[in-house]
Amino acid sequence: MWGKKSLVSPRKRTDLFGRQAKPRAVVPSRLALRRRKGRKIFIYILGTVVLAFFGFSIWLMWQPDLRVHTIQLFGGDDSLRSVAAAAMQETYLGIVPRDSIFFIPEHAIRERLLAADSKVAAVSVSRVGFDGISIKLIMRDSLARWCGLSPTPDVEEYCYVFDSSGYIFAAAGSSTPTAISLSLYAPLADDTLEPLRATIPVIAQSPGTLDFANEVKMLGSPVKSVVVRGDEVDDYLQSGTRITYVLGHEQDAYTALTSAQSNFNLADGSVDYIDLRFDGKVYIKKVDGTVQ
Repeated sequence: MWGKKSLVSPRKRTDLFGRQAKPRAVVPSRLALRRRKGRKIFIYILGTVVLAFFGFSIWLMWQPDLRVHTIQLFGGDDSLRSVAAAAMQETYLGIVPRDSIFFIPEHAIRERLLAADSKVAAVSVSRVGFDGISIKLIMRDSLARWCGLSPTPDVEEYCYVFDSSGYIFAAAGSSTPTAISLSLYAPLADDTLEPLRATIPVIAQSPGTLDFANEVKMLGSPVKSVVVRGDEVDDYLQSGTRITYVLGHEQDAYTALTSAQSNFNLADGSVDYIDLRFDGKVYIKKVDGTVQ
């Protein structure tokens, strides 16, 4: 019937004696053999060329004229030159030298220099000819000093300097610029106990904290220390006056302060403290006990 497969198996090929004949083996043509042989030869030649090129490349990378011998360092201590050189020792996978001019480990050099000197903010590495590199360092600028969580009377303080991002990068000492006279007292990130290389969150979260202190200077007396207490800030002036305001509200505090400056003198030490924590209000207590 149409649409149904036949149940009769196809007739098997037999010889004259009725025996089933074996299927003939397909013999490839001469053209197919030549093509197969040509492909093998091509693969062999290609593999030889690749290996030769790879070997020549390795040999070339080990040539003295193509390896780093000169390191130019700009912007940092000369001792950091040896740190950069150490980053180019040994090899990649035991094959390629790390000081090859073609495979300079820029990331490793940058990481080692940043780890070696906390005063380094950024590193730039570039090639000079075929046997040298140039390293340019950007050093951190001191913004102010960090001296702990709060002032401790009659105790010699050990302070550190930090940059505009709040990163503490060095101990304050003879090398600290004389212009850095402002001291900050504030918590460190993650409540770490080691100040060096730690960060001060308040600098990133409320960058106007130190700006407010600099602006107060124009009203008669510079600020010698800033103490952050939770969400409040105390600015201690060299004249002896204390100014208190809410953290993050520096602009409002300064506006209120300047609007009331006819009622006080910050330069002569006659003011005990000024309270700016309440919107639109300025509370002034003078040394003689007068409250305004």
